[in-house]
Amino acid sequence: MGAFDALRIAGSGLGMHQTWLDALGHNIANVNDITSTDEAAFQAQLLTAGAREDGGVQVTGIALSSAEGRLVHMPDHPLADADGYVRAPDMDMESQMSELIMAQRGFQASAQVTKYAQDTYGTAIQIGK
Repeated sequence: MGAFDALRIAGSGLGMHQTWLDALGHNIANVNDITSTDEAAFQAQLLTAGAREDGGVQVTGIALSSAEGRLVHMPDHPLADADGYVRAPDMDMESQMSELIMAQRGFQASAQVTKYAQDTYGTAIQIGK
């Protein structure tokens, strides 16, 4: 492992976790979107991540959840069909918030590794003076 590998690897973690946080923010903002039963439901963004050859991590894809969503009985909603149903996204706030906590912790860990690496490299430079 080279002298700056820790910074590179932690930087890739920061980028992946930032993308995950962005997707989760988009999902959470739309978790209560309701459409009529003849329209597609909001599709949540689902990230997949994988290892890079150099030891880092990267987003390997962004899939979308089902456009079918789930039918919810809301007879008073203006978009309800004749039977009182509307279409909601196939996700819930609880799972999105749980993922948000994981993404935040991963981002914080990558940021801390970056700080430690910078401090270590700074100390090594001072020793060399």
